[in-house]
Amino acid sequence: MSFVRTYTKPKVFGVTVLVALVLGALAGRLAKTAELPWLTTALGKIGGTFTSLLQFTVIPLVFTAIVVGITSLRRLGTSRAARLGGKTLLWFALTSLIAVLIGLAIALIFKPGSGVQVTPTEAALKRLSTREGGSWSNLLDTLVPSNLFSAFTEGEVLQVVFIAILVGFAAYALGERATPFVTFTRSAFDLVQKIVGWIVLLAPIGVFGLIGTAFATYGNSFVQPLFSLIATVYGGTLLVLFVVYPVLLRFVGKVSPVTFFSKAWTAIQFAFVSRSSGATLPLSRQTAANLGVDDDYASFAVPLGTTTKMDGCAAVYPAIATVFIANLFGVELGLWQYVAIVAVAVFGALATAGTTGWFTMLTLTLGAVNMPPEVIATGVAVVYAIDPILDMVRTATNVAGQITVPVLVARSEGLLDDEVLNAPSEPPLLTGPREPVAAPRVSPA
Repeated sequence: MSFVRTYTKPKVFGVTVLVALVLGALAGRLAKTAELPWLTTALGKIGGTFTSLLQFTVIPLVFTAIVVGITSLRRLGTSRAARLGGKTLLWFALTSLIAVLIGLAIALIFKPGSGVQVTPTEAALKRLSTREGGSWSNLLDTLVPSNLFSAFTEGEVLQVVFIAILVGFAAYALGERATPFVTFTRSAFDLVQKIVGWIVLLAPIGVFGLIGTAFATYGNSFVQPLFSLIATVYGGTLLVLFVVYPVLLRFVGKVSPVTFFSKAWTAIQFAFVSRSSGATLPLSRQTAANLGVDDDYASFAVPLGTTTKMDGCAAVYPAIATVFIANLFGVELGLWQYVAIVAVAVFGALATAGTTGWFTMLTLTLGAVNMPPEVIATGVAVVYAIDPILDMVRTATNVAGQITVPVLVARSEGLLDDEVLNAPSEPPLLTGPREPVAAPRVSPA
């Protein structure tokens, strides 16, 4: 048996990633304690290169996936496609509501930030000062690009999503006349997926560098004072990941949580390592199909969720971080401010599109509860110091939710194939591209 075939077995690959995680932490700890700048630099280069490889695939992935997903719904009929879209958005909002309420409950019970004394570094303040905070006006101002190509070249994910939706619905409306374009876009999507598949195989190397850099950069002077934030964020997101989603899957989707996690674990694990929902998109989409979700609906719902459905980054985390920052600076939050946190989590997910979603969503939430500008700036700079540690579990939760909702909606619409659900399947993108399967005939409803 070849090395590649052995390496890509789920258990072998999973163990390899875990070993890389431990070795990276040890290397980072050594670089920090022994003051080895060359090792810190090397770890940063490894992690940075892996992140760059992931990020350059996000824009073409998002555009092609959304266009292909929208046009794929034609087979299901216009009325069913509209119903699927409405149910998908409704479940996105409902699960975000549950997630933000859990985040608030945990923050109010454990009071992270109370009694903590910490000052942000000058580097963090300077770096964040160049970023534009989240606001409803900024969202509307930046939604429509002034130039079609600048959205792609400048990496404006939200604008790319807007363009992709317009192009997708235009191709849907044109029908057969758009077939050549749809065929080309589908081929481009498959091509990018192939590239991502190769990048996935580098995950152990990437996680070694990313985790090593985190340990080498952030010492106990920052991590220990912020442990209450780390603990509550991990507690809240893991509660959503391992309690809320399994309950919904069992009682609404009629799907065994064990089956779900056995098929979704590769995608969730890669999301934890890569810290990118966009880069995990091909794995998430294939995972949904492996769980029995109709392939055409999965092609629509998962890409949409990748850009707008982020229970970790847009619901649990902003709620906890806002309470943490309020406690840190002695700011009292009232009932209506808690209501504002919930409202922003449910209705503000579009503002999180892109790789800086956590920053946009957190500043949007802090602004909604009328935090003073100096508190927002300093508070965000404080939590920024440990963001890589928090982002891993946030992204894993995001991706799990992006797979869960299509399963729930597919079950309600009779688009979940139990035979596929219960059949063994290879981990997505680890063992080569999946052979296309003829879509089952579904009568329009």
